Amino acid sequence: MSLIIAASLLATVLVFAVVRPRGLPEAVAAVPAAALAIAFGLVSWDDAVAEFRELGPTVGFLAAVLVLAHLAGEHGVFRYAGRVAARISRGDPPRLLAAVFVTAALTTAFLSLDATVVLLTPVVLATAARVGARARPHAYASAHLANSASLLLPVSNLTNLLAFAASGLTFLGFTGLMTLPWLAVIVVEFLVFRRFFRADLVAREEPRPDGGNGPPPRYALIVLAVTLIGFAVVHPLGVHPAWVAVAGAVLLAVPRRVGPRTLIREANLPFCAFVLALGVVVLAVQRHGLERFLGAVVPDHADLLGLLAVAALAALLANLLNNLPATLALLPVVEAKPGLLLAMLIGVNVGPNLTYVGSLATLLWRQILHTHDAAPDPRDFLKLGVLTVPPALVAGVLALWLSLRIG
Repeated sequence: MSLIIAASLLATVLVFAVVRPRGLPEAVAAVPAAALAIAFGLVSWDDAVAEFRELGPTVGFLAAVLVLAHLAGEHGVFRYAGRVAARISRGDPPRLLAAVFVTAALTTAFLSLDATVVLLTPVVLATAARVGARARPHAYASAHLANSASLLLPVSNLTNLLAFAASGLTFLGFTGLMTLPWLAVIVVEFLVFRRFFRADLVAREEPRPDGGNGPPPRYALIVLAVTLIGFAVVHPLGVHPAWVAVAGAVLLAVPRRVGPRTLIREANLPFCAFVLALGVVVLAVQRHGLERFLGAVVPDHADLLGLLAVAALAALLANLLNNLPATLALLPVVEAKPGLLLAMLIGVNVGPNLTYVGSLATLLWRQILHTHDAAPDPRDFLKLGVLTVPPALVAGVLALWLSLRIG
């Protein structure tokens, strides 16, 4: 009965997060669900507080990075990236797709997947119109790379932050092991995109120049570069990278005279509350059966077959539960085995490209396209996911296996 109640609470939270009736934040369902889990005795108050403390630094970092990405957008970093992509493409749609892949991959890796979805996607749409290319391939690229290109750095995705905190790896150690999987997944995605969208990439439309030019935002780019270096430098010193993100946000906020109200809004405190509350709800499901089940099916060894099995299981859970709950559920089972933990990340980051519900970022991407009158076709999204996810998972795991052997 406890498992049924806990699973019902989790299902309610996830359905609410997907549907978001009247645009209400996910925390509206998650916080009461967490309170009920504690009230019903599914999770003790002490365990809930311990979960908050464990997730707190990671959630604080998430808030700081969201502010950092917003301020980078205010300085024109993403508009500048769009201009560079348009210039590199020379009006050629396949070249533009390659430029969008590079831009989206770097944005996701260095500023998190939320920056790619929220700030880069509108720029991609405008850039495609500017050079007379069809927007569809480039818009789908921003969604796919927001998930699959988040493998590189601990700061690229909330799932990475959670795994990194439990891995015992250094910042550079994590990045070193995930560089080959990151590259392998992006290459597979690009090859599939070129074939899937071949008709769109030869079609041309009337260019719509917007006259958007101007110097590069040098100050913002320097601050972002120093911030990224800071993430790697402070970790061995025992300083949490959230403080580096806060410092970078302050340096970007001062010249723009951004007020505290804007900073608080962009930190997305309701989403932070959702993550904390979701951790308690998932903990309730874990304590009453899910952790035992996962412990029984997860392999013990990080050989090639074990890595493939964990990545596939993580991808399946991401599409059933969403990638954030899937990460929280699998972490206790794989955290003592760094190889399996990194394979799990490949599953929860690449797997969500199969369905809309795989990640909250994909759901947000869909909303953004609707607001720009470029609504995606669910059938196309599913077909593209079927073609990209399996080979990208295999390529990423093979690259991880090679990285682990080299490492």
